[in-house]
Amino acid sequence: MNPVPVPARGAALCIEETRVNKLTGGLRTALTVATLAISQAGFASTPGAQCLEIVVDEQRLDCFGQTIRDAIAREAGTAAPEVVGQVAAPPSRPAPQSLLDRAWVVDPESRNTLVRLYHPNYGLFGRYTTDVNNAPYQPLFDAFDEEGEFDSVEAKFQLSFKARLWASQERDAGVWFAYTQQNQWQVYDTDMSSPFRETNYMPEVILNLRPGTALGDWRLNQLNFGINHQSNGRADPISRSWDRVDVEAGIERGDFALLAKAWARVDFGGEDDNPDITDYLGYGEVTGIWKPGNQSFTATLRGNPATGKGAGQVTWMSPALWGPMKAYVQVFSGYGESMIDYDWNQTTFGVGVAMNDRL
Repeated sequence: MNPVPVPARGAALCIEETRVNKLTGGLRTALTVATLAISQAGFASTPGAQCLEIVVDEQRLDCFGQTIRDAIAREAGTAAPEVVGQVAAPPSRPAPQSLLDRAWVVDPESRNTLVRLYHPNYGLFGRYTTDVNNAPYQPLFDAFDEEGEFDSVEAKFQLSFKARLWASQERDAGVWFAYTQQNQWQVYDTDMSSPFRETNYMPEVILNLRPGTALGDWRLNQLNFGINHQSNGRADPISRSWDRVDVEAGIERGDFALLAKAWARVDFGGEDDNPDITDYLGYGEVTGIWKPGNQSFTATLRGNPATGKGAGQVTWMSPALWGPMKAYVQVFSGYGESMIDYDWNQTTFGVGVAMNDRL
């Protein structure tokens, strides 16, 4: 007995059923059967025959399905669903975010409030200085009748995070609270009971904007306005603190970003422990961040051209070695590695691990 020919609409239903098989694990088998059946039947000129030339299974199946919907729509006299060139376009992938966009979570799909790492979070197991700063502590040593002198090698670590408190619908504007704490620890000086030589605290409030302005091959993707307080939380004679308002612009191109920051000191009253701090730390800084591959290089310069005093710092961060941990190298030279050292010139070299870079 000869097989009964399958009506065209029956063939259409069979192919539509193939889409259901996709959900039940029969996608590849069903596609193969449908493709061979149409090919062997000599339907090269029939609607949907061009789908046989598509290599990707899911795209080929979408092509068959669109052909069926077109045929049904023509018979019903209704408009067919929108299609691109009779072949379903492959799913689009979002373009990778830039360094600055990732740092400030400029993503409309992100949560309105969230917490992220901010400045580098690191720990230097050994940090060597060419010139130990004992001078600020001398009154304390004299008071306790001790001949105190700090070691030239100590540990140093930094903790830093930021929390977004509010964001626009497109996430191209946001208000953030940030906190950074840096510690210098005389962990190897057992004669003095391994004290913390210095601890600096810096809370900030930041308004972050993303202009998205093209500047030739560069893009202005960050404009921050902030106010911050920095102090070491100590009493006289080693108390150090100041308050600032600042503005920071960030431009980027590919794996390189350049941040330029300017600040002005503000006086909220109270005793001034370091009235000449801007002579040494200046009124701004410039930071370059280059992230080729999975490693990172940064360089920062700051200072006061009028006094000729300032500082520079370069760092290198390796690709991840263990979980988020990366090897970290930091070299600093100049004034103001910490608040207590704001007027002390030294060169330091440290090695340790870090969890994140600035961007």
